[in-house]
Amino acid sequence: MRTLSTAFDRAGLYRTIWRWHFYAGLLVIPFVLLLSVTGSFYLFKPQVERWEERAFQGLPGTGAVSAERQVAAALAAFPGGRFNAYRLPERPGDAPMVHLALADGRAMRDVFVSPQGRVLGSLDPDARLMELDKRIHGELLLGKRGSWLVELAASWAIVLVLSGLYLWWPRGRGLAGVLWPRLGAGRRMFWRDLHAVTGFWISALVLVLLTTGLPWAGLWGSAFKAARTELGWVKGPQDWTIGGEAPVDEVNDPHAGHDHAAMMQMASMEPASAPAGLDAMVASAAQARLAFPVIVTPPGAPGAFGRPGAMVWSVRSDAQNRPLRASITYDAATGRELSREGFADGHLADRVVGYGIAWHEGQLFGWVNQLIGVLTAIGLLTMAVSGFVLWRRRKPQDALGAPPPASVPARIGGVALILLALAALLPLLAASLLLLWLVERLVLPHLPGLARWLGVPLRDVRA
Repeated sequence: MRTLSTAFDRAGLYRTIWRWHFYAGLLVIPFVLLLSVTGSFYLFKPQVERWEERAFQGLPGTGAVSAERQVAAALAAFPGGRFNAYRLPERPGDAPMVHLALADGRAMRDVFVSPQGRVLGSLDPDARLMELDKRIHGELLLGKRGSWLVELAASWAIVLVLSGLYLWWPRGRGLAGVLWPRLGAGRRMFWRDLHAVTGFWISALVLVLLTTGLPWAGLWGSAFKAARTELGWVKGPQDWTIGGEAPVDEVNDPHAGHDHAAMMQMASMEPASAPAGLDAMVASAAQARLAFPVIVTPPGAPGAFGRPGAMVWSVRSDAQNRPLRASITYDAATGRELSREGFADGHLADRVVGYGIAWHEGQLFGWVNQLIGVLTAIGLLTMAVSGFVLWRRRKPQDALGAPPPASVPARIGGVALILLALAALLPLLAASLLLLWLVERLVLPHLPGLARWLGVPLRDVRA
């Protein structure tokens, strides 16, 4: 009898987790499709941006003029503009980039100037391909609300992966259908195995992607920032955005978070001409041999270290491979180096996040990281498509097609503890679970037709 009871418990638990996996999948699949494509594209940001700037490369170096004259040429091409920063060329023959705030007070411009001081063209930084892709990937072009939706999908995707691993667990079966799909077992078995086996092979990579993306998320990132502050884990400025916006206390360094709106708010503090001393700072930046892109920022300009008005020059690397980042400050009056900070000087918490972000963006160890990211995205797309096919093949015409509930209520004590732990760590997961519970208790009793369509047993819907 005990053996029979245990078997019923296991069967009930399996069906319960299967239902959770099914509902989580319906929520997550549309986001998986979009985020996989946009995330794969963003992995190649350095290559795409170099292609985007192809017209400003391969230039002759003879007759080159000073950086101050190059900035003066950029300002002459955009009357009333204000100088924000100077980006050193990546390679010999590339044009330097001058970052300007335009006179209208609403826009920025990346101006490319030849070594000889001739303006070659300009790009709107907010309209560049990677900036658009990033806004789709992180905010769905909906701002803060879009960031919440992405965070909600990521939270449920974690539930989806963990529940999928439970369903995949071999339970005495052979390796076929566990480590590789059974190709000769029929179409239905093929789609089932393709879904389960792919999920197993990429599950760890997906969990890493999901967790390394959380520091950017609006609610989770804000909570993490508050925890860091409370625990004294703050050492230097935070160099990643939260919900698409620079952290409030980083407004003095908005360029680090690529917050152009904040930079425009501070544009009135910037010098309206190429400041004296730029040539020496560009020479010092070149000698420092920092990782590209290397940004030189004048005293008091947005992106300069220290408070607005501080008379220091800032030189920093904004490399996507964050462990390569470094920043140097120079006294504006004497040109003497005042400080130098590298990735290793940050707090351990920031270094862990930095490694995670570099991995997430495919830049931690070059093309191998990019390849792993692309394969992970292909795996996610495969799972989304195969899951959809499995659902459509078994979906009845008059119902959603949710897996049938267990005939005997499952004992889910351990699973409940795991779910509660996840809810404690993921605020939007907790909020959505509460909402689902309220809908089931307060709404579905009055809508039995909807309850049947969703696959909620009528015995659980109290009239």
